[in-house]
Amino acid sequence: MQSRTVARELALLMLGQISDRQPAADMPLDALLQQAQASLSQHVREALDQAATDLQAAQQQLLDSELQDQGGAEQIPRVRQHLQEGLAHAEQGLNRLSASLELPRLLMLSDQDEIRRGAVDRTRAVLRSREDLDQRLDAVMEGWRLTRLPRIDRDILRLAAVDIEQFNTPAAVACNEAVELANRYSDEQGRRMINGVLRRFTSAPAKG
Repeated sequence: MQSRTVARELALLMLGQISDRQPAADMPLDALLQQAQASLSQHVREALDQAATDLQAAQQQLLDSELQDQGGAEQIPRVRQHLQEGLAHAEQGLNRLSASLELPRLLMLSDQDEIRRGAVDRTRAVLRSREDLDQRLDAVMEGWRLTRLPRIDRDILRLAAVDIEQFNTPAAVACNEAVELANRYSDEQGRRMINGVLRRFTSAPAKG
């Protein structure tokens, strides 16, 4: 995992603690970084708990299918339904578990000086350019408004934009990593929206 990737994720958690109406000046970024690390630690615990819940639900559905199977041929549709639901829960639980395994490593890396500086620098860059970034992102929303997006999605877009424009991250890399952040912190609709907005943003004429 590259230091840029970890720094951006910490920056995302830092930005989530700052109101969009708060002025950027005199923001206690070091304190926000410590809170972001605590938030990441909590996210690890919650993700593992949810994975365990999904796997328990899968186990119960499979057990139910075995019990229904004893009822004869007329119970086959219900057995099939329990099996399908059990497999769906199992897949969801395993996917969550797989994603969660990367988080403890991310938390450990977050203590490195280079990563901490990268997180603070990215947060500061977003806060310094937030109004201009929002106007330019809003211009490529196509019938939607940036302010209507969930806060986490707005911050993912802002961070991708500053990474491209101020930290020399290749556009394709920044877009891919933004989608990965959406996979972890947003939902399917948010992921699709972020992907589309960044494609249009990166193909728009360069800022003069």
